[in-house]
Amino acid sequence: MRISKYITILSLFLFFSCNGKDGKNGNDQNDTVLLAEKYAVSFPKLDGKYFEKERTYVENFYNKHYNPKDFSGGFLVAKNGQIIYENYSGYAYKEKGDKITAEKPIHIASVSKMLTAVCVLKLVDEGKIQLDKSVQTYLPTFPHKETSVRMLLNHRSGLRNYAYFTDDKGVWNKKQTLTNQDVLNLLATKPIGLESRPGTRFGYCNTNYALLALIIEKATNKKYAAAMNEMIFKPLGMKNTFVFDDLKKKDEVSQSYKNNYLRLAFEFLDQVYGDKNIYSTPRDLLKFELATYSDAFLSKKMKAEMFKGYSYETKGQRNYGLGIRMLEFETGQKYLFHNGWWHGNTSSLVTLRKENVTIIALSNKYTHKTYQTKKLAPHFGDYPFKFKEEIGAE
Repeated sequence: MRISKYITILSLFLFFSCNGKDGKNGNDQNDTVLLAEKYAVSFPKLDGKYFEKERTYVENFYNKHYNPKDFSGGFLVAKNGQIIYENYSGYAYKEKGDKITAEKPIHIASVSKMLTAVCVLKLVDEGKIQLDKSVQTYLPTFPHKETSVRMLLNHRSGLRNYAYFTDDKGVWNKKQTLTNQDVLNLLATKPIGLESRPGTRFGYCNTNYALLALIIEKATNKKYAAAMNEMIFKPLGMKNTFVFDDLKKKDEVSQSYKNNYLRLAFEFLDQVYGDKNIYSTPRDLLKFELATYSDAFLSKKMKAEMFKGYSYETKGQRNYGLGIRMLEFETGQKYLFHNGWWHGNTSSLVTLRKENVTIIALSNKYTHKTYQTKKLAPHFGDYPFKFKEEIGAE
C-alpha cells in the first residue's frame, strides 16, 4: 500500500517511522508501517522541515549524552507516533558476538511495571478486577485485609520488598529460586511485617508488582506470560517482547553486564516477574506507549486513574500514579516516566502526553546514561528542569 493512501486514512490507523536500511537511525520520515489497526489513534503527520530539524537536534543530543562507542542498548525518540531518531549499539551477548539491533529484546527492568499496571487496568475495564477490593479477594492467603489492588499499583501497600525480606534469617534459602507464589507464601507464613500501615504513605516496593502478576493470573486463569502476550504484546504487534520466566533458557536471552562488560550471573530472584523480567525493544515499547492514547485499548476512566498522583503526605513534585512515576509542577504540567534498574540493566520510558512525545532508552551494560532522557523533555515542552541532579534508577 502506498504511503499516500496511508496518510488519507490516518484516522483509522496508528503509525510510526521505521529505521533506515542500516538498522541504526530513523531518518526517513516517509518510511512508515502499520502499528495497530484495532487501536486507531490520529496524529498529525510531522512537517518535513520540522522532522529534519528535530532529527538533527536529537542525534546531537544522543552523541553528546550517550556516546554510542560505549553505550550498550537502544535509544529512540518519537513525536506523533513517528520515530525522529533511534540508535542501537553494543552487545546483547558479548561472548557470542551477538550485537544489539532494533529487533533485539533486552531486559527493561522496572519499566515492566508500566506494562503490568496497564494489564491490570484493562482487566478492571473488563470487570474481572476491582481496584478498591482487598487483595485477599484475589489472593486469599494474603495476610493484610486493608490492602487493596490500588495500593499495590500506587505503592501505598506498606509491604516490604521481597528482595530485602528474603535476607532475613530463616526466611528463604538463597540456593533455591524464588517465584511469585513463593513471595505470597512467605508473606502468608513468615513474620515479614509491614513498613507502614496500608494506605498511609508511598513506599516503592517490588513486592507489590509480584503480587499484581499473581492477581492477573487469578483473573485470567492464565500464566502471567500468556496473559501479557494475549492482552498486550500480540494485539499491539510487539513481536520482540516477552516475559522471561524460565531460568533454563537464560543463555537464550540478552545478558546483563557491569560497566566493563563483565557478565553478571542470574540469581535466585530472577524468576519473579511483574515488577521486572519483561524483555523488549524501544520500538515495541513505542507501540505500547502509543496504544495508551487509544480509548479502545484503555478506557478514559482508567487512564485518568493511571496518570494522577496518589501520594501527597509530603510537599514536593515527585509522585506516583498507577504504574507510572511523575513530577507535578505548579504550572499544572506533568512529566510522566518510569525508570528501571536490575543487575546491569537500566531503562527509561518517558511519555510527554501534552506534546505526544515518547523518549525511550534501554541498556544492558550498567550505566546512568539511560536516565539522561529527562534532559530532552524541555526541548519539546514546558518542563522547568534545572538538571542539578539526575533522577535515580527507580
